[in-house]
Amino acid sequence: MSKMIVVGGGIGGLAAAAALHQRGWDVEVLEQAAELAEVGAGISLWSNALRALDVIGLGERVRARAVTEVAGGIRNSKGEWLSRADVAAIRDRYGLPVLLHRADLLEILRAAVPESALRTGVTVRAAHPDGTVTHSAGTSAGNLIVGADGVRSVVRRAVCGEITPRYAGYTAWRMVVTPTAPVGELGETWGRGERFGIAALADGRVYCFATANLPAGTRTEGLAELRRRFGAWHDPIPALLDAAAPAAVLQHDIYTLPPLKTFVAERIALLGDAAHAMTPNLGQGACQAIEDAVVLARSEGDPARYDRLRRPRAQLIARRSDRIGAVAQLSWPPAVAARDAVLRLTPASAQVKALGSVLDWTP
Repeated sequence: MSKMIVVGGGIGGLAAAAALHQRGWDVEVLEQAAELAEVGAGISLWSNALRALDVIGLGERVRARAVTEVAGGIRNSKGEWLSRADVAAIRDRYGLPVLLHRADLLEILRAAVPESALRTGVTVRAAHPDGTVTHSAGTSAGNLIVGADGVRSVVRRAVCGEITPRYAGYTAWRMVVTPTAPVGELGETWGRGERFGIAALADGRVYCFATANLPAGTRTEGLAELRRRFGAWHDPIPALLDAAAPAAVLQHDIYTLPPLKTFVAERIALLGDAAHAMTPNLGQGACQAIEDAVVLARSEGDPARYDRLRRPRAQLIARRSDRIGAVAQLSWPPAVAARDAVLRLTPASAQVKALGSVLDWTP
């Protein structure tokens, strides 16, 4: 029986472990955290990721815990619509995305991996192309090492040497809120170097996210900062901020990776953020990690085939997401005015068509 060592117990790592276990591999997952847990935030899964989850028998379990996103679009800070999503066209052509809590997704993936395969509290020190991993509990060896250990991956050093992540120029806040009144229509609001997004969860709570152009490493007071920046924006943003708990606000700077020349080296394969960390503007970070996992399993652990199939697509999507973020985070007033005018003039049909290269993917 072939064995795979997965470094990282997040969404991509567990998806890879589940996919390879299903195909008869012995799997071992090394996670440095004391327990497998996800942050308090929501996650969108588009149709491409749902198709991948269907391949490993988890798609329906995810859909059962999720809510279908049936609205969307972009407004300005006054609440005026700049762009409305053609929900019917997206549904008919690609299928609608779903949204669920990240912890629910992690729980579903974890349940698809044998309990005996999960090793928490293990810090990986180095990975080696011969298939061995040295860590705080000793050494593990396998036919394949999967580096799913995030944007600051240790495993990546064995593939590409030292790669410095790039700061995207903006920070992000995330939180899950229990609203005191119906929130109405969902979507994103774009301002000048700032954004605020609202999405519904299946249990009646609301997932909120926000971004702002700030120097890397700038720590803020969380909820107080959000109220200062967004408290005068259109409804229901002020009410959601009033209903939020300060401890629920998470802040993370957004980092990406430069395009790697390869995702693999001998018996090592990188996936998810370790391979192609991208901005969240297309909602494809986790989706691409899940695609990675399924393609790796279908490649029967062949790193070269996996690299050939995955690297061009993942890097293309990362570039598109970067471009959208650059436009969304514009702060110079004339540029913002021009951007908003273009959004108003762009037909919804063009937006639907543009999603094709991202969503028309089949495992």
